[in-house]
Formats: sequence, structure tokens, C-alpha cells
Amino acid sequence: MKRINIIFIIFLFSVLGCTDLTEELYDKIPGDLYPENELQVATLSVPAYAAMRPLADDEGWWFLAQEMTSDEVCGPTRDADWDDGGKWRVMHTHTWNNDVEGVNHMWGRLYEAVTTCNKIADELRALPQSEQIDKKIAELEVLRSFYYYLLMDNFGDVPYLETTIDVPEKPFKNKREDIWNELVTTVETNLPQLQNIDKKYLATRPMAFALLAKLYLNAEVYVGQAHYDKAGIYCDSIINSGFYTMDSDPLGPFVTENENNPEIIFSIPYDEDNFKGFRFHMRTLHYQSNLTFDMPVGPWNGFAVLEDHYDSYEDGDLRKEGYFLAGQQYTSDGKEIIDAIAKEKLLFTKHIPALRMDASFTPAEIRMSGVRMVKYEVAKGAIENLSNDFVLFRLADIYLMKAETEIRLNGAGAGDEWIDPIRERANVLPIDGAGLDEILAERGREMFCEGHRRQDLIRFGKFDDAWWEKPSSDPSREIFPIPKWATDANENLLLDPQ
Repeated sequence: MKRINIIFIIFLFSVLGCTDLTEELYDKIPGDLYPENELQVATLSVPAYAAMRPLADDEGWWFLAQEMTSDEVCGPTRDADWDDGGKWRVMHTHTWNNDVEGVNHMWGRLYEAVTTCNKIADELRALPQSEQIDKKIAELEVLRSFYYYLLMDNFGDVPYLETTIDVPEKPFKNKREDIWNELVTTVETNLPQLQNIDKKYLATRPMAFALLAKLYLNAEVYVGQAHYDKAGIYCDSIINSGFYTMDSDPLGPFVTENENNPEIIFSIPYDEDNFKGFRFHMRTLHYQSNLTFDMPVGPWNGFAVLEDHYDSYEDGDLRKEGYFLAGQQYTSDGKEIIDAIAKEKLLFTKHIPALRMDASFTPAEIRMSGVRMVKYEVAKGAIENLSNDFVLFRLADIYLMKAETEIRLNGAGAGDEWIDPIRERANVLPIDGAGLDEILAERGREMFCEGHRRQDLIRFGKFDDAWWEKPSSDPSREIFPIPKWATDANENLLLDPQ
């Protein structure tokens, strides 16, 4: 387990080691948690941050939904493995309905997170007020806004609630435009109360700047009106804060011990023992990749990168070399690995013959096709859960957002100064006169598998395009349906926003 010296995280891990805090919502703050000092006030928000834990895997589905629906990643059926009722296939082909796992889990976990934030804030408002209490409430309101940003981005019109007190038993939906306005107002109002520090696990002022930059960058999608100028201003606020610098290594933000990386603004503090839930390596690596990484467990041989996306990287791009496993695979001591079923050398090929590979395909095609993804370091001896922090906001994203705002406002080439450092770090030549197509492609290469691609494709008007085995899709697919279980419980969710 990695060493973490932040008191907040030590407390969070000690609580989460044996408790599912998403289920532990108190009617009132217990006496032994009554805040008598600043540290006790800080610990009261732990369950609200703990609600991020499910987001990177199939318990919460947010990250998986952003990538599986994109032109980057697929989860092919490999004969008898990975069909799982078609749950991966329907996300990639944009043929989901309102009763598939991805839709169900994402909605449920995000609303649990919102409710947890509101519950704790309500309890704090009932206590004798102090500066520390006021700041903690502001922090919780911004964190709730982050969860609502994910809900609004994925589901469009949703109920918007700021408290758990005297709320309707069956709330109506609010318009996406109205929610966007509420989020912008809430975050901007609370900015002065937020800590202006570099704490990657907290809703700080820089984290709020990043959230506002995302809200304004996507405003044309959310409310039909562009706000690229304001998005650029909030990017500047982060760039000029003095807290963050670009790592010299494009893989630096994704190593196992990345909790102090200078590029990361906001992240989920996964730990293989005490804060489990990050298992992407298990989903992509071959059954025998444990021999490469000296893993005591065997991976599941599933996810792979789409051939076209892999080919979008130039040879010599350090990201291509570092993000992926391609070609012949070797044990940790340099011996060739032989696939146990195909009886051939374990060779990852970039071509995936079909999204659904049945017994008519060769064992080698079924088991080896598709380049695998190791952007997040798989440390020697890795187990089923990784200890890498999952990055939500980082400086390279802010640079690319700033470049995009400049291009949209001032034309091709206006964002080159923000793209060039990223490409130079990756050991590829700068782009002269980059336009929107180039910035989208560069975002795909740099931000690969960080949960941004679905949103980016929608903002650039490409999400409905056809690629590989995904046909062109209807614009209605740009948002997910509210789950059937939720509309069964609350028929008002089927009505137009009030």
C-alpha cells in the first residue's frame, strides 16, 4: 500500500476499510462526531468524497460509460467470455435502453453521492455556525455540483435538489439549462470560501476553477449558448495559480505513486487495500499477462483499444509506447509468453476482427486481438485493485481546453502555444495552425481513457458518427435514459421538466 501523509486520506482509509459509507446516512450527527475543532469538521465530509469510489468501475459505471460509448475502447465478446448479456456491446454500438447495467448503476451511484452531500450539509447547517462550518458547507456544495455536473452531462434533464429536508417524495425533473445555471451560480458563489491550496482529494478553489471551465466549455451543448471566453478565463485561473506544472514525463500522472504529481488537480485516491475499485488492468490484460507483471492473480482478457485510435499516434510518440501493450508479450524475466489455448506466441495485434467473436474465429483472434491498455501503471506484483489515483482534472487537460477556447474564439492556430508543450513532451513535432479537428484528435491522444472522450465527441459534433462496428446513431443517444427502476418508483421522471 502506498504511503499517504495527508490526515484526511488516512482517516478516509481507516473508515472505508470495513464500511460502505454510501449506505451510512445518519439522521443526525452522532455525539462522538460533534465537531469541536477544525479536524473534526473536516472529517464530517468523508462520506461525500467516499461516494467517488464506485465511479471508475462497474459498481458506478461513470468512467466505463464515457469510454465504451466512444471511438477509443471496446469490450469485445471473446467466444464464451465477455458477452455478459451484451452489456458492453450495447454501449459501444449505442443501442442501450433504460434497463441496462451501465445506465442503472451510473444513475444510482451519482444520486447517492448527491444525497450524501446534501445530508451532511443539512446536518452542518443545524450546528452552531462558525467559519469552519461555513467553509465546509461551501466545499460540500461544490462537491455536490461536481456530481450534478456528471448527472447533467450524462442524463440531461434530472431532478435538482439542494437539501434532504422537506423535499418532494417524487421530485420532477429540472431542465438541463436551469441545472447548468444553478451549478455555475453555486460554484462561483462559493469560490471565496474554498481553500486556495493544492489538495488533490478535496474540492478546493483550483478544483472549482476546473469544474467551471468544464461547465462553460460545454455550455453550447448544455444550454445552447457558447461561453468559450469564460471557459478560457477559468483555465487561466488554474494555469496562473502557481500550484501546478506539467510533468516532464507523459506517464508521470498515472504511475502507482501519483498522489503528489504536480500536474494533478483533482483525483480519486484509490488504494489496493483500503479504497478499492480501480480494476481497469484486470479488464484489459490477457489471462497470462500476470507473467509480465508478476501478478498473483490472472487478468480477465477483455477490453482493447480500437485500431483507428491506436493508429492515430505517430511512431515515436511516447504516449503510444507507454499507454499500450502491442506485439509479442514477455514474462518479467524476458521469456516469450505462449498462449495456453492457442499454443502460439502471445502477440497483441491492433486489428480486432469483430465486436462479437464466436467459435468461428481462431483461438488466436479470440484471445489475442486488440492492443491492451496500460496507461495507468501496472506495478510489479499488482493485485486485483490498483493503488494509482484516478485523475479527474489535470493541467494537460486545462492546456488543451485553453487551446480549444482560443481556436473557437480566434481561429486555427490560436491555440498552438498550449498544444505544443504537450506534443513536445510526447516527443512528436508541434502542429502548425491547429484547428478544431486537430485539437479533438490531440485530446483523444493525450486524454485517452480518462473519462473525457464521450463528452468531447458530443461537443465537437462527432458522437453520432459511425466508427468500426458502431453505425451512425441518433442525436438522442447523446444522453442516457433515466433507468426503468427509477421511473417505476417515480412516474414524475417520465414527465417534461417542471
